[in-house]
Amino acid sequence: MAELSLRNIAKRYGSTTVLENVSLDVADGEFIVLVGPSGCGKSTLLRMIAGLEEISGGDLDIGGRRTNDVPPQKRDISMVFQSYALFPHMNVRNNITFGPRVRREPTAATEAALERAATILNLGDYLGRTPGQLSGGQRQRVAMGRSIVRNPKVFLFDEPLSNLDAKLRVQMRTEIKALHQKLGTTIVYVTHDQIEAMTMADRIVVMNAGHIEQIGSPLELYDKPANVFVASFIGSPAMSFISGTYHPRDIGAVVELADGALLPVHPVSAPDGAAVEVGIRPENYLFTDNGPLQLVVEVVEPTGPETHVFGRMAGKEVRCVFRIRLDPALGSTLQLGAAPDHIHLFDATSGKRLTSASSERP
Repeated sequence: MAELSLRNIAKRYGSTTVLENVSLDVADGEFIVLVGPSGCGKSTLLRMIAGLEEISGGDLDIGGRRTNDVPPQKRDISMVFQSYALFPHMNVRNNITFGPRVRREPTAATEAALERAATILNLGDYLGRTPGQLSGGQRQRVAMGRSIVRNPKVFLFDEPLSNLDAKLRVQMRTEIKALHQKLGTTIVYVTHDQIEAMTMADRIVVMNAGHIEQIGSPLELYDKPANVFVASFIGSPAMSFISGTYHPRDIGAVVELADGALLPVHPVSAPDGAAVEVGIRPENYLFTDNGPLQLVVEVVEPTGPETHVFGRMAGKEVRCVFRIRLDPALGSTLQLGAAPDHIHLFDATSGKRLTSASSERP
């Protein structure tokens, strides 16, 4: 196992900058997930760690050793790609042991590594089959087995579940997390799916346009997003945003919405009259008599355990999730509220989270 250290990493293709000043420390044995929209630079960063892309600037250390110019095969890492990249004419046994056999490693050690990988990944009954005789999830486990027999210091995963159907993705999420718990090896995992990030990571790195927006545990990012981008990206369905004007009071504070409604909030470090974005997660809306929030119903989506209601509130599109079954008429108005503890305020100009006014007191 090994720790990773990235210091001011940059990647440029000619005059185009893809990554700039990316710094990240990954602890020994940690499961880190890089997440962000397509084109944010997360896969490029992973390939730079693997040695498949040249580093344009900054320093990359693996296990305390600077590895900017170390070739991929000498970095003691193993990478699992989105495509399984298995040899179709070889059975599972030969696919998993291909690397050790090419490197002429001792047969006994190779067989022991194969047995260990097959046991961890529940592949013992499939060693004689070819990839064409396996399901997508089984083929992905074979690809992981090929990495395990290398016994690397660091595992790199590049969107390994994106080719699987929804049911298999859920199953493989669990299996990869269990794999990490068994091996205790450092893992850097790339995905565009924030549900994967939330359920698997020790810490999540949210990336956007070539830089890091926020780093933290899944619940830290969910409960205290640093800005509007993180708040809208982490969570499914996404957080709703309503524009308003902040007004502190002698006791507490309110936000005046576009429709004139006054929403009670906790005081934050912002002047009276500041333009703010109010963020409320879909599951945090509450039915309240004479509630300050008026939702005009446009679409109702029953899912069984929940009802999703989509509509407009103070001129903005909003989705609410209720843990009860209801069937409001289209065009009707629901009276809603939200507890101040579940209301997030962001500066309307910078998009940054506004901190509690009490947090600045000595």
